[in-house]
Amino acid sequence: MFNIEDFDIKLDTEFIGRNFIYCDEVDSTNTLLLNSKEFKQNGTVILAEHQHKGRGRKNREWYSNAGQNLTFSILLKDEFEHNQLNIINLGTAVCVAQALENLYQLNVEVKWPNDILIHKKKVAGILLESTSKAEKINRLVVGIGINVNQPNFPGKFEIAPTSIRKEFKDQISRERLLSEILNNFEEMIEIAQSDSEKILNDWRSRCKMIGEKVKIVEEEKTKHGIFEDIDSNGFLILKVGDKKENIYHGDVSLR
Repeated sequence: MFNIEDFDIKLDTEFIGRNFIYCDEVDSTNTLLLNSKEFKQNGTVILAEHQHKGRGRKNREWYSNAGQNLTFSILLKDEFEHNQLNIINLGTAVCVAQALENLYQLNVEVKWPNDILIHKKKVAGILLESTSKAEKINRLVVGIGINVNQPNFPGKFEIAPTSIRKEFKDQISRERLLSEILNNFEEMIEIAQSDSEKILNDWRSRCKMIGEKVKIVEEEKTKHGIFEDIDSNGFLILKVGDKKENIYHGDVSLR
């Protein structure tokens, strides 16, 4: 059972998570925050122990044992430009990585565009969804799923999963971890408005694929080249021979 008092004691934010909703079961925390007229306060966080329709990129199902992990969404009501979304996406990955490094001294790696890895195994994923008005984002929901205390993962996966408990070799306080991530997240949102290059550099320092030969799959198309860098908006720069092209979507793997 998630202890809200233990979580609140560690939360050191002005607005992120100050409106905190805890649910046993929902269809999807992202969908709830994106469409709800009831939950509209900036910084609202919804944590659900179980999501019937939890999902990642491309509507892939996200499987999570109830009561063992963290599956939650954050609502941002500030207006954002479309080109800021990927900065926030990468910045969120950095927030999760920093929390795991600071609390558990784990060696954390990020994978473009939205995965967090430990020992090449996936421990967390991120999904941003938004609504627009007058060409600006007026409601942005940041969904985060983290494998915390789940001991095993039956089934087949594109990237082998793991949990923090498996890597740290001990039970993890979900309350402490969530508060640490949200503390980092509020600071990151402020930085994203003024110094996005810092976020990009923090992300680059944790990405082991930069400079490597990679394969990128997007729907029916497959591309090969060198993952040269990310651009000022956080999109992947692929070098193919003497040419470079920006990649906006796709599943990246080492060749």
